[in-house]
Amino acid sequence: MSRQPATAPRRTGRLLLALVTRLHAYIGLFVAPFMLVAALSGIAYVLTPSLEAWLYRDALNGVQGGTAQPLALQVEVAQRALSTGDMPAVVRPAPHPGGTTRVMFASAELGPSQHRALFIDPVSLEIKGDMPVYGTSGVLPLRTTIDLFHRELLMGDIGRYYSELAASWLWVAAFGGLALWLQRRRALRAQQGPAALRRRHATLGMVAALGLVFFSITGLTWSQWAGGNIAELRHAWGWGTPSVTTQLPEAVPQAHDAHGEHGEHSHAQAPDAGVSLADFDLALSAARTAGIDAALLQIEPPRSADRAWRVVEIDRSWPTQVDQVALHPQTMAVIDRTDFTTFPLAAKLTRWGIDLHMGVLFGLPNQLALAAMAGCLVVLVCWGYTMWWRRLRAARHRSRETLSEIFVALPWGARLGVLMTAVALGLALPVLGASLALFAVVDVLRWRSDRRREPRLA
Repeated sequence: MSRQPATAPRRTGRLLLALVTRLHAYIGLFVAPFMLVAALSGIAYVLTPSLEAWLYRDALNGVQGGTAQPLALQVEVAQRALSTGDMPAVVRPAPHPGGTTRVMFASAELGPSQHRALFIDPVSLEIKGDMPVYGTSGVLPLRTTIDLFHRELLMGDIGRYYSELAASWLWVAAFGGLALWLQRRRALRAQQGPAALRRRHATLGMVAALGLVFFSITGLTWSQWAGGNIAELRHAWGWGTPSVTTQLPEAVPQAHDAHGEHGEHSHAQAPDAGVSLADFDLALSAARTAGIDAALLQIEPPRSADRAWRVVEIDRSWPTQVDQVALHPQTMAVIDRTDFTTFPLAAKLTRWGIDLHMGVLFGLPNQLALAAMAGCLVVLVCWGYTMWWRRLRAARHRSRETLSEIFVALPWGARLGVLMTAVALGLALPVLGASLALFAVVDVLRWRSDRRREPRLA
């Protein structure tokens, strides 16, 4: 009787470790293929910027010398090329001498977050390219295709379940593997020959664990279901990323009459907003005066008469420049602004985490580090399947312990804790919860099948 209290906690600990081991094996068997696809496509994505710069060099580069023409003329050239009087949705001035300006138009033929971009040489006003671009980073068609494959297998919203499944389980696999390594590190060090593969798998997983958890957390922010929960949580805790409002107030402090300087340069107007092409130059000048000094920025004209201009820095390298200003359409006075230096720490960490995940924060070193980390995941998956195949051949006539068998052997308190944890994770990460329920169904069926076979085997 005296030994029971001392041995019960140890037995519970062993059972919980067995539960983690079996769950880790299920993740490796059923979810690892999705992780493998995400890792390989992620490697392709982060290593393509240099290839993209070469592939689209004609569109990205213009005349090296000379004086840049006003943005009004550059936008007008783009409008004439498309035979439209519509205002562009976004204009991105050439970021450096010899670069091109992107005049980006909304198009019903393109997908969400995509624009048709005309690349204008600011010196010669020659159209250097015409292609769709995607997202705030304005990636070009090659990386857009890889990005969409990475996120949704080119299948739309249905395909997003694959990436959310991989991201939802990756952190569980990483922490579970780390727990197993901590418990078995002494035994692993003694393994030699074919068994040494388990030691190498465990050691590499321990080394890569932090990076894999980072991939998981940042990937979930883009996911369809968990991403919505994360966004609500950030909003509730005041961790949202600040952004300017473009809604015009009832009264705005009067500034100088900006239109007095450009009355003769007025061109086509937006149907409702009363915007002239020359306002693009005025908005750029007013934003520069207000401290928007990044080389990479975009100018968004008002969408309607009650909206303001919005000028946004989009340089997400280091140091991060993502300040914004909203400008009154008549006076070009600043009516709202956000500065990255004043962002809450959580918002800054979110911004840096996403940019690290995309490989833009530190440029090439960031890209190489991401490729190496994703490569570790590829190796871990391949080693995991090799170990599974070896175990399958060595134990083809023996029954393996199931999750259900381990679970019913746990004390009631531990069972309740496991159930509550599973329910909480399922609510927070719905795709993880649904797949865990499927694991449980398969495991119960397997457990019952093994129990029916036991008398015959005996």
